[in-house]
Amino acid sequence: MTDQREIVVVRWPGQGPSAIELAELLAAYHLRTEAEKGRPVVDVDGLPDRYRAEILDPRGAFLDGVVLVALNGDTAVGCLVLTAPVDGRSEVKRLWTDPAFRSRGVASGLVGAALAHSAENGVSTVRLSVWKWRTGAIALYERLGFTVVASWEERDQLVCMERAV
Repeated sequence: MTDQREIVVVRWPGQGPSAIELAELLAAYHLRTEAEKGRPVVDVDGLPDRYRAEILDPRGAFLDGVVLVALNGDTAVGCLVLTAPVDGRSEVKRLWTDPAFRSRGVASGLVGAALAHSAENGVSTVRLSVWKWRTGAIALYERLGFTVVASWEERDQLVCMERAV
């Protein structure tokens, strides 16, 4: 039976889960992404150094950004990183929802909280990049007001999107 408690979004660190719980969400995100890119790895040790660093030390990796975590009771079920603003823009990174909690508004809640935080801090635009095969994520972003823009990424198959705050 699935727990139907309300999902609450909190800022991390300081509220919510331990670094270990956040690391587990980040590990799931990176392992799934590598598999989708056709480079599956068995565990965190097989990930590129930059991704492993985020998992091993999320506080240090996202020191300049804002980390939001979705909680179902005391359980971390989703995360999102919002970069520090540069020239009035912040970027959404590492949006992930535990598959057992998908279709319950977790991702929408995380993005909504990121947009609210951005508005409160004078950010004019929030942007993101998403792999083109993640059609569900692209549809979500479009529902939340993001539009496709010219790419700022060199990596092939990334769709760049943004929206005014």
